[in-house]
Amino acid sequence: MSPSDIYKSILDSLNTAIVLVDAELLLRHMNPSAEALLAMSNDGCIGELITHFFYESDETERQLRKAAAQGNHYTKRHATWQLPNSKSITVDYTITPFGDHEGLIIEIQPMDRLLRISREEMMTNSHETTRNLIRGMAHEIKNPLGGIRGAAQLLARELPDESLSEYTNVIIDEADRLRNLVDRMLGPNQLPKWQSLNIHESIERVVSIIRAESRDKLKLVRDYDPSIPNLQGDKEMLIQALLNIVRNAMQALIESETANAIIQIKTRIQRHYTIGRKHHPLVCRVDVIDNGPGIPQDMIEHIFYPMISGRAEGTGLGLTISQHLIHQHNGLIECRSEPGQTRFSLYLPMESHHAES
Repeated sequence: MSPSDIYKSILDSLNTAIVLVDAELLLRHMNPSAEALLAMSNDGCIGELITHFFYESDETERQLRKAAAQGNHYTKRHATWQLPNSKSITVDYTITPFGDHEGLIIEIQPMDRLLRISREEMMTNSHETTRNLIRGMAHEIKNPLGGIRGAAQLLARELPDESLSEYTNVIIDEADRLRNLVDRMLGPNQLPKWQSLNIHESIERVVSIIRAESRDKLKLVRDYDPSIPNLQGDKEMLIQALLNIVRNAMQALIESETANAIIQIKTRIQRHYTIGRKHHPLVCRVDVIDNGPGIPQDMIEHIFYPMISGRAEGTGLGLTISQHLIHQHNGLIECRSEPGQTRFSLYLPMESHHAES
């Protein structure tokens, strides 16, 4: 085996994406990790200019040529590359000259997964902190509410004129309303009732409810993967989590009077997916996609917090409750939105283990 074959064998065995280019930035070799990352074939791209495989900025090619000519070594962090297939990836990459101005070694580390894990952990921790604050605040509110309600009931019995009970009834009704609001803020406090279930049966229940509520003001499109096996979960909790999300989409479409309003519900299997820092071999992904006006960018990071709503009539509790219910299944909800398309993605692990409350 020649030295070049040995080096090629070593490069091809690395998990790090490695690209070799000559002094003119023409591709000499790309290992399998780089092929997978850039969605390119090494054999079909030999001799092509490396900047044909990604776009970072108009300065990229000049910087690479300068590195090749002067033997410069540099690293870029969190660079965004636009690939020919229109996919955008975030990477760290290092440029290392080799030989006597023979070319460059480009080491590429994809950062999207790490950034997503970090973002999910931060979001989960923030939601847990918020729930703990709400839990403490709820007890501080509910205790005096009970006293106010009880005092109003006692006062009503002592009133000499029954017509005055109208005022005590207002006190009692408002105390009950506030108590119900606090209970909704806390969300369900029961543990999941685990059973083997078909996710599509839960979705169909949601579809039937939304059809009745929307009164044919929008179109519901289902795109199911029938090969998805049963998963372990609480059927009623999953229905509630999905219903809150689909109902929000319905209300946004109707209130904005979107032409040709459509809600698409799509199911897919995702392999080797990480939620938090836990790896799952199989995850069921449920996408709820609508063609409404979208969620304002200044609100998108906060929509899962309680009392945050883009609707005047909204309480801002539906998405908070949905995220909590999915967390109880060791899952996650993500949202991406732009005018014309809002996508909520629910990730549910397929393993048959019980989540902690």
